[in-house]
Amino acid sequence: MAADRLVYLDHAATTPMRAEAVEAMLPYLSDQFANPSGAHRFSRDARKIVDEARDRVAAVLGCAPGEVVFTSGGTEADNTAVLGVVRHQASRRGPTVAVCPAVEHHAVLHAVESAEHRVVGVDAFGRVDLDALGAALGADVAVVSVMAVNNEVGSITSVADVAAVVRARAPQAALHTDAVQAASWLDLRTVTPHVDLLSLSAHKFGGPKGVGVLMARGGAAFEPLLVGGGQERERRSGTHNVAGIVAMTVALEAADAQRDRENARLAALRDHLVDGIRAQLDGVLETVPSAHKVAGSAHLCFEGVENEALLFLLDEAGVCASAASACASGAMDPSHVLAAMGVPRDLAMGALRLTLGHASTPGDVERGIDVVVDAVGRLRRRAGAGR
Repeated sequence: MAADRLVYLDHAATTPMRAEAVEAMLPYLSDQFANPSGAHRFSRDARKIVDEARDRVAAVLGCAPGEVVFTSGGTEADNTAVLGVVRHQASRRGPTVAVCPAVEHHAVLHAVESAEHRVVGVDAFGRVDLDALGAALGADVAVVSVMAVNNEVGSITSVADVAAVVRARAPQAALHTDAVQAASWLDLRTVTPHVDLLSLSAHKFGGPKGVGVLMARGGAAFEPLLVGGGQERERRSGTHNVAGIVAMTVALEAADAQRDRENARLAALRDHLVDGIRAQLDGVLETVPSAHKVAGSAHLCFEGVENEALLFLLDEAGVCASAASACASGAMDPSHVLAAMGVPRDLAMGALRLTLGHASTPGDVERGIDVVVDAVGRLRRRAGAGR
C-alpha cells in the first residue's frame, strides 16, 4: 500500500508544535534576543519574560514560582532529580540508595542504575507493585522515582498511592515523578502535591524540543548537574532559552485548558483505532486496557509478526509509529517495559505503539487502521508461505 499522505501516530515520541506556541516564540528568535542574565535594559526585559513564564508554569503545576527550574528537557530534569539528590546526600554522608520501578524511561532508569540502587517490579499493566516498592524502602534510601504515565504503554500510576508508601517507609527520601508523558492527559495540580520533584519536557505537549522543567519543592535539596553562571538560583547554570521557555509556557497552558475536551475526543479516536484493528485481525493483544491508560495511547502486540518489519511497511505507507521509546527505536531486543510486565518475548517482538495527540484526526485513525491491517496480513502471509 503506497503512501499517499503522511499519517502521524507517534505523539508519545514528540508532538508537532502548537501554532500558538510557534507564534509566541518568534519574537525571541529575532528582535528580542537579549540574554536575561545581563544588566542592561534589553536584558532586564528578557528576564521579565522568563519570570512571567515561571509564574504561569507554576500556576499550571500548582506550585510556587520559585519551585520551577527551567532545564533543557526531560532527560536533564530526570537526571538532576535522581543524581542531584544522591550526590547531595552523599556529600553529607546521608542515605544514597536510589529506587525506581523496572519500567521507567531510561532517563530515570539509567540514572538510578548508575548509583547504589534497587529496581522493583510492576504489575501486568506496568504500574509499580506497591508491596515490592515498600519492601525496597528503608533508612538508606535517598530518592524514589516513579513515573506518572508510562511512555511506552500509557499506563497511569497513582502517584498519591506511591507517596503514601514512600512517606510511611522512607520519610527521609525525596520522591520524584517523571511526568513527561502526563501533561496532556492529567491535571498536574493533582500530582504535584504528592511529590518533591517533577519533570516535564515541552515537546511532549506541543512545545519545542530542548526545553523542560524540574519542579523542586522548597525542601528538595539536590546538587546541580550544571554549574557555571549560577542561573536558576544556582540550581541549573546556563543561559536561558528564552524563546523555548515562552513557547513551552504557551503550549502547557493550551494543553491544560483543552485537557478535558481532548481527553474525550482522543479516547474515542483511540478506541476506534484499537477496535478497528482487532475487528479485522486475530492474535492481537491490547497490552493495557483503556481504563488504565491515558487517552492517546494504543499499544498492541501482534502474534506472528516482528515489529521491525511491521514498522518498515507502515513507514513505506506513510504511517509514523514506533515499537517502543523513540530513544531506543534502533534496538532489536524486546522492550524492557514489556519484559517487566511479563509479556512473552515472542509476543513482545510484535509490539506496536500508536499514539495520538492534539493534531490527530479521524482521517489519521481510519488510514492507520487500513495500513496496520494490511501490513500485518502481508507479514503473516509471507511467514506462512516461508514455512
